[in-house]
Amino acid sequence: MTKNEFSTRRKRLMQQMGGGSIAIIPTAPTRTRNRDIEHTYRPDSDFYYLTGFAEPEAVAVIVPGRPHGEYILFCRERDPEMETWHGRRAGLEGAQALHGADDAFPINDIDDILPGLLENRERVYYAMGSHPDFDRKIMEWINILRKKSRAGIHAPGEFVALDHLLHDMRLYKSSGEIKTMRRAAQISAQAHLRAMRTSAPGKYEYQIEAEILHEFAVHGARSPSYPTIVGGGANGCILHYTENSDALNDGDLLLIDAGCELDYYAADITRTFPINGRFTPAQRAIYELVLDANYAAIEQVKPGNHWNQPHEAAVKVLTQGLIKLGLLKGTPAKLIKEEAYRRFYMHRTGHWLGMDVHDVGEYKVGNEWRVLEPGMTLTIEPGLYIPAECKGVAKKWWDIGIRIEDDVLVTKSGHEVLTRDAIKEPDEIEAWMKQ
Repeated sequence: MTKNEFSTRRKRLMQQMGGGSIAIIPTAPTRTRNRDIEHTYRPDSDFYYLTGFAEPEAVAVIVPGRPHGEYILFCRERDPEMETWHGRRAGLEGAQALHGADDAFPINDIDDILPGLLENRERVYYAMGSHPDFDRKIMEWINILRKKSRAGIHAPGEFVALDHLLHDMRLYKSSGEIKTMRRAAQISAQAHLRAMRTSAPGKYEYQIEAEILHEFAVHGARSPSYPTIVGGGANGCILHYTENSDALNDGDLLLIDAGCELDYYAADITRTFPINGRFTPAQRAIYELVLDANYAAIEQVKPGNHWNQPHEAAVKVLTQGLIKLGLLKGTPAKLIKEEAYRRFYMHRTGHWLGMDVHDVGEYKVGNEWRVLEPGMTLTIEPGLYIPAECKGVAKKWWDIGIRIEDDVLVTKSGHEVLTRDAIKEPDEIEAWMKQ
């Protein structure tokens, strides 16, 4: 994202906040992995969305109409000794020159300065509950101001959830965001193709995970956007399986749910394929049913349709197909009403996608499903999961776990499948693996 894009986002937020308000946005703290080793740092998504500032120990403050500058950034100062050990810092000068802050102060001075910024403001926009330690600081500063009421200073009287404004902004992707998400989807698709090409009986799930992560990294995506799922055979029936430790067996399917994070934007793809490169008749029957549901759901992604229509389309196709295969008995309408399909399909068909893999944004507005609009990005991920010894189910279906997931952008005329490079037709998969 460009410096101008971050500036535009802040201006849009200030327009919605109005006068007499202040927004306070802390970034994520560092997290200890074990003993004195920290996890690789990633800033809070809301904070980064407004600032483009990737360092820890930082707080953004936005004050519409402030004469000395409406965007203030508290951050670490330059420190040659610490930078020798832990890397370069932007410092106060970089906060202004590189990141567009009107004013920058040392993070260690926040207790002295921020109460003054809160003085005589009517309302505070803040995501209460997201950062419990920082919540306490906010209340300490408010109480300091309350004690000064006799001096004519008043504390803000209203707290407003920042999420309501900011998350609605994040729901609509700009051209710059779409460009990044397109590239993240392309890299992730290449990783899935590599996984198909390198899978074989006798290999281990973690070896295939390594191939995926390698493909991410060589294209500049240093991290997955969520823990990679590589589930062979029965493990494919565990929705969030992440052990990735078992051997791959001849005749089993391999379900891979993996996406990279590129410049703080996520991709999210699931593909399922035969480890030996050939679907059995039973595997192909279930696979083609899930693929039909995937296509039907994607067709419902267009402006004017509501959020739940892709799910409804997927459920209808899956239920009818399960009846045809003898896995459900009854009429489609009655089985859908009773949610009988949930025995084999227990999750929703998608979620918002963006900076977070399960991205922000309301799914309902005023108790009605949200209408899809251009710029929204979501996943479409129907699946069927039939674990072994499933009561009343023929053995030929056991341990078939299939999910097919794509990332889809709502456009003015319909939709764009960002993950189209990841092949999913069964004949294409077999041909690719045969090479």
